[in-house]
Amino acid sequence: MKVVLNGKSVDAPEARLHALRDAFYPGGGEFVTILNGFQTPDDADLNEGDEVVVIEKGKLPPREDLERMMMARHTPGVHEKVKRARVAVAGLGGLGSNIALLLARTGVGRLHLVDFDVVEPSNLNRQQYGIRHLGLPKTDAMKQAIGEINPFVEVVTDRVRVTEENVASLFADDDLICEAFDSAAAKALLVNACLTRFPQKFLVAASGLAGFESGNTIRTRRVSDRFYLCGDGETDARVGRGLMAPRVAVCAGHQANTALRILVGEYDV
Repeated sequence: MKVVLNGKSVDAPEARLHALRDAFYPGGGEFVTILNGFQTPDDADLNEGDEVVVIEKGKLPPREDLERMMMARHTPGVHEKVKRARVAVAGLGGLGSNIALLLARTGVGRLHLVDFDVVEPSNLNRQQYGIRHLGLPKTDAMKQAIGEINPFVEVVTDRVRVTEENVASLFADDDLICEAFDSAAAKALLVNACLTRFPQKFLVAASGLAGFESGNTIRTRRVSDRFYLCGDGETDARVGRGLMAPRVAVCAGHQANTALRILVGEYDV
């Protein structure tokens, strides 16, 4: 019987998952075993054409094996679509740092990171940085963090402030832009630029995510054909109501999920 093991057609004479794994990966090591997209520690019967991915725990597999493992964990056809995508994350604070890591874990092939700032101690309450990143440009710190998750994602960085003068050239090569700025003026600049200069690009922006109100009030709205807005639209940061990690992360999850839906063709029309 023929099955596909780590992308190659092989014989599985005993038609059992563990027997197949042990035949090709002897030695009693610890492995992650994925059968038809489902990770399982249990033995199972094999059928003709089943797809099996076996990865040794604690080791970085070759690029091809890592991609196969990610493909095995995704819905069929998703990996190739997100791998071809070129996504910009504008702003790498609480929203952008979460969005960038979520998209990297999803397997987006090219991430364009844009931010002018450095990592400060006050960022650690909600942003995806650690003590080791303090003082680094956020673009460098996030590129490092992504490299620790999936070193095969292409990461392009621009350590600049987005302005009227550079916005057109800065995002010219991106298919989809995630707006993740703290400043209302910067948000407006990017949204207006996308709507007027990049009508063919998708834009996923955010508004209303401060404080500790219910996460259920954060939602995703389709504003226009290629413009989506995530948040509650009301709770801006102010004295007495700051930016808290959980609610920021909820909104970032909405943005990353919206971006993923767009990339796989599941967006609303």
